[in-house]
Amino acid sequence: GVTTYFNEAGFDATNTRDFMVRHKITNLASSPTAFRMMKSSGVFEEITDNNPSTLSLRCANSAGETLNTEVVSWVQNHLGCQVCDQYGQTETGMTCCEHHALEHECPVGSMGMALPGHTLVVLDDDMQVLPDGEQGQLAVVVSQSPAFYFRGYSWNEKQAFFEDYYLTGDVVERHSDGSYWFSGRDDDIITTAGYRVGPTDVENTVLEHEAVAESAAVGVPDEVRGHNIKSYVVLKDGIEGSDEIAQQIKDLVRKRLSTHAYPREIEF
Repeated sequence: GVTTYFNEAGFDATNTRDFMVRHKITNLASSPTAFRMMKSSGVFEEITDNNPSTLSLRCANSAGETLNTEVVSWVQNHLGCQVCDQYGQTETGMTCCEHHALEHECPVGSMGMALPGHTLVVLDDDMQVLPDGEQGQLAVVVSQSPAFYFRGYSWNEKQAFFEDYYLTGDVVERHSDGSYWFSGRDDDIITTAGYRVGPTDVENTVLEHEAVAESAAVGVPDEVRGHNIKSYVVLKDGIEGSDEIAQQIKDLVRKRLSTHAYPREIEF
């Protein structure tokens, strides 16, 4: 009996703010990109600083990309509620989430815990289950997942199953607390000097630089390393790219991730 609103307009921060105020939205579902666009627009800082009671939000949910610390902190400070991550596919429905009502802690940046009704494992290239702390492909154990309903594609255009596993094609890592962490699509993983690097980790770290609005990481061919990591960076309004900012970004990623995961090339 709860009304659901869909804003079908092309995304615009001011339009989104006005829509939320007009309809007294209490539970917002959006994506990290949209939250970052809200943040960079400045319109929510204005409304929350002058009249925090204008928004009616109780909670917010995010999906479609990894939810990083930058977004979580901004939502808490300027929208006045907690934002939780959730993961799923068209084929699976939601399989992982940070649920607002659960008491367990879920670290910021994780996809959350397996949703009841789903048993998840992480597989290596030989379809063997990996221990916690190692990256591999996320899979659903079909026989142990009563909430899993997908049985294959209409025209068998892709084989999505191996024995009792549904293969998501997403590379993740499971931690000992039961939380899952997204690294990237299996075909997006960058192999550089023998190391496998998830572009999501690089992108989220680059976003921590105060001048950065958006970032994307890709692998570019290199004769020695196989691939180098390259970052495409969109800077915030009024800031121009420079060698100094590029070096700051490289140093940030080198410090936060590792020496093999930093972008050797940056294009603004």
